[in-house]
Amino acid sequence: MIIIKIPEEVEIIAEGGKILAKIMKELENNVKPGITTKELDRLAESLIFKYGGECSFKGYQNFPACLCTSINEEIVHAVPSCRVLKEGDIISLDIGMKYKDFHTDMAITLPVGKINPETKRLIEVTKKALEIGIEKVKPENHIGDISRAIQKYVESQGFNVVRELCGHGIGREIHEDPQILNSVSFEKKLVDKVKYVEDGNIEIEAGMILCLEPMVTVGDWHIKKSGDGFGFKTKDDSLSCHFEHTVAVTKNGAKILTVV
Repeated sequence: MIIIKIPEEVEIIAEGGKILAKIMKELENNVKPGITTKELDRLAESLIFKYGGECSFKGYQNFPACLCTSINEEIVHAVPSCRVLKEGDIISLDIGMKYKDFHTDMAITLPVGKINPETKRLIEVTKKALEIGIEKVKPENHIGDISRAIQKYVESQGFNVVRELCGHGIGREIHEDPQILNSVSFEKKLVDKVKYVEDGNIEIEAGMILCLEPMVTVGDWHIKKSGDGFGFKTKDDSLSCHFEHTVAVTKNGAKILTVV
């Protein structure tokens, strides 16, 4: 069931989103060779508490941290550890915050020091794919219009979108309906294929709050579980990139809430 938010609720979520964007900016400023992902997680948690929020992810389905720190071939949900970032890595920071009973969620992928031109292009294409998806967030469009636009753009750039993970609605729960795929291509092994198709046909309405999150790979789009038991990585160990915003649907189109 999709929960339409009243204006007062949207205002609270926007307030939380602005705070979360500030936190993300501070995390971004600390990404450098030599820092561990666990240090970034501790910083994220301290900042969330500082602003009066709670970690959305910590304890959710037993996830042990506040921040997801996915490096190189890791796509999403990697657990922070003593792993040290090194020059040439890329890292996806994915963070959620509960603030005044409502959640917001965002992710960015960052270079660690200098990266090669193709890796830089991967980041640029994924960020642009998110922007293209957001452009489709407006009343009378359908969820599938978002998926189709993201896939078309990413594949036109020679990359692939991950088909087995998706964006989502958000509100009092961190994950709400609808599910928002980054692709309109399906495989039989997708156990939720029927729901993906049904959700793709949902008409977008003012008052929806959606998390769009394109996940893009240099190589094959198939995924496998990471060794930590929580994260996902590319099956062929190719590089992956991830961006996400929490977006409100207004009568005039999309309003990005996770910005300063």
